[in-house]
Amino acid sequence: MIKEHECVVLLQDLPETSLKAGDIGTVVHIHKGGMGYEVEFMTLAGQTMAIVTLSPAQLRPISRRDVAHVRELTTV
Repeated sequence: MIKEHECVVLLQDLPETSLKAGDIGTVVHIHKGGMGYEVEFMTLAGQTMAIVTLSPAQLRPISRRDVAHVRELTTV
C-alpha cells in the first residue's frame, strides 16, 4: 500500500499539467483508504509543477530497479 510522503511514478501522460508517464511525485494525501491520491510533482529545483488527484491505476510505487531521468519543461 502506498503511504503519505512516499514517492510514486506516474503511469500516464497528463497533458493539461505538462506531466508525463515516468514523472516522479510525492503523495501528500490519501483519499478514502487508497481510493485516490493527492500527488505533488516538483522540478529538481523545488518548484511545484502540479498537485493532482490520481486513481491507483494512474500511479505505482517506486521500485528498486527504477532509474531517475531528467527532462526539461517547456512551460512551468
